[in-house]
Amino acid sequence: MHYVPRILVTGGAGFIGSFLCERLLDTGAEVLCVDNFFTGRRTNVAHLLDNPRFEVMRHDVTVPLFVEVDQIYNLACPASPVHYQFDPVQTTKTSVHGAINMLGLAKRTRAKILQASTSEVYGDPEIHPQTEEYWGNVNPLGPRACYDEGKRCAETLFFDYHRQHQVKIKVARIFNTYGPRMHPNDGRVVSNFIVQALKGEDITLYGDGEQTRSFCFVSDLVDGLIRLMNTGDEVTGPINLGNPGEFTIRQLAEKIIELTGARSKLVHLPLPQDDPRQRQPDITRARQTLDWAPTVPLEDGLKPTIAYFEKEVQAMLG
Repeated sequence: MHYVPRILVTGGAGFIGSFLCERLLDTGAEVLCVDNFFTGRRTNVAHLLDNPRFEVMRHDVTVPLFVEVDQIYNLACPASPVHYQFDPVQTTKTSVHGAINMLGLAKRTRAKILQASTSEVYGDPEIHPQTEEYWGNVNPLGPRACYDEGKRCAETLFFDYHRQHQVKIKVARIFNTYGPRMHPNDGRVVSNFIVQALKGEDITLYGDGEQTRSFCFVSDLVDGLIRLMNTGDEVTGPINLGNPGEFTIRQLAEKIIELTGARSKLVHLPLPQDDPRQRQPDITRARQTLDWAPTVPLEDGLKPTIAYFEKEVQAMLG
């Protein structure tokens, strides 16, 4: 009989999680999608519900979960400032208690577990680009700390469970990712700019617009996560997953105006507290260990993303 792996994806109805569930189903796995629907959306996984190997469970990872699985992808956590600052205590709990509960599940079932960590563990970096050896420059008291420090603590827990209990861990540090199914109100730069352009509003740049970001299309990222999960037990990470192509925020805004045909003007607002000036992953480790590098150019990824948001904006405007 053919062996079918059972895979748990926490945050599986979220933007990245829903694409991951889809791709795992394509490999023939059984997928249990767990989400509390704080930022995840049923519409993201509605098209998967007819698949007999797919199951959705409403559950909050801050509460222990008792299921039998072979692999766990721990993606549960609001990931945009608008959402993670809405209830910062709950954000920290989701990262920390969620990690403890999922690691406990992995320990009991002997499952491999992957943590979706973040480039935010580097804070406002003093080295550029960021390598995995860099310890970061994070303000532990600021409004972003609930997310940054929560994710840093989760990484600590993963490595301690690995050392103390021999849990098979993988840690991915995810850089800016974009694509269809992003939340229209998540305050992220790609969704913000596209929604503003489609509504014919001015596009707001914070600061001078010269701060840089690296944008990875969601299909590239999901490929990297699956490759990392399927490495040997000696590979723990952390491994940066992101697109090393660096763009200024102004260049992104101009590209979106061009692709949407909008008449939006660029307006400047002050820079938010602790907003990093530069974000660019060093993906040498991902290239060497996973044979992975992003393949989707920014323009090619923006087109389906804009098409998705056109439908969302039409629905919003009724």
